[in-house]
Amino acid sequence: MSAPVAAAVLRVMSTCNDDPQLFEEMMAAVERVASVGAFTLGEEVEAFEAEFAAYNETAHCVGVSSGTEALVLALRALGIGPGDDVIVPTNSFIATAEAVTLVGARPRLVDVDPATGCLTADIVACNLDPRVGCVIPVHLYGRTVDMEPLLAVCDAAGVPVVEDACQAHGARYNGQRVGTLGAVGCFSFYPTKNLGGWGDGGAVVTADGALAERIAMLRCHGEGTQRNRHEIVGTTARLHALQAAVLRVKLRQLDGWNDQRRQVGAALTKVLAGCERITTPAPTPPGQDHVFHLYVVTSQERDELREQLGGRGIASAIHYPTPIHLTEAYAHLEMGPGTLPVAEELAGAIVSLPLFPGMSELEVQRVAHAMRELAGAAERAA
Repeated sequence: MSAPVAAAVLRVMSTCNDDPQLFEEMMAAVERVASVGAFTLGEEVEAFEAEFAAYNETAHCVGVSSGTEALVLALRALGIGPGDDVIVPTNSFIATAEAVTLVGARPRLVDVDPATGCLTADIVACNLDPRVGCVIPVHLYGRTVDMEPLLAVCDAAGVPVVEDACQAHGARYNGQRVGTLGAVGCFSFYPTKNLGGWGDGGAVVTADGALAERIAMLRCHGEGTQRNRHEIVGTTARLHALQAAVLRVKLRQLDGWNDQRRQVGAALTKVLAGCERITTPAPTPPGQDHVFHLYVVTSQERDELREQLGGRGIASAIHYPTPIHLTEAYAHLEMGPGTLPVAEELAGAIVSLPLFPGMSELEVQRVAHAMRELAGAAERAA
């Protein structure tokens, strides 16, 4: 990892440390857990589950060990397995497809909308057939998928929807929190997420009590309410109490942090407007949201741009450089270059610029100045 990128990651992870009072609260929460030695499930996890369910305005939350496990257990609870295909956008982190593979189903990797990089109702409709057992829309980079038409298509086909909301904590669609629109919503609490812990963690939210109960059993070796009574074959995928304690403190700050992300995102888009050879994120339609887990632009001179930004001490990254269907892990699907052209074109042009809560106007202007300068130089060279 380059020094500028490492510095950016550390800045994101240390957001809470910039607030001494918040850091003190989290250390007190960790000490509270350590003092009673209740590290696995218990009251701290139950309290976080209740608070995160309330935050998402839904009935149930089950804390799990990662966002990947959240997806895996959601699919298992819905009965998805061998013989099923699951529609997954290829423009996503590989975990979305991995979860499908891990339950024995087949990811049906599909292309995305060129403006948003997300799944659409039309794309789903073109790929539905009797083998499809589930659809996983991904609220990518913090942008909400247009869920109403997508849900209508899936409901008409009798196909459940599992929302991958691992990058969109707190975002709303037509006033409703993402993750609560489909049958199940899945979240990751990896440290760099909008709501991140101090290690891996995840959660599943749902309004369906029976699904929540099954997921809770699956995460803990198939145990129900009675200890050592294993009713189904499960796994070890519990949310650690230390993570729950930290997340409880940070959850109270999430809406404020998201507001800051939206403000910085809007400021970056404004100052980058008209910047030659750079396309800023598509506008958010009425009723939709973007909480800017990542601020992603596109440029046909992406690699040169990144190199020159790095030389100016400005971090950048690519999320994600290889569409899932072109990874070695999914070579067996035999979907070569040209199969899903929109995602492939995006993968060659996307670049994530710095954005974090508390990013100052001076820092925004520094990024914008460098981008305009580099884009102008490229234009003159052409």
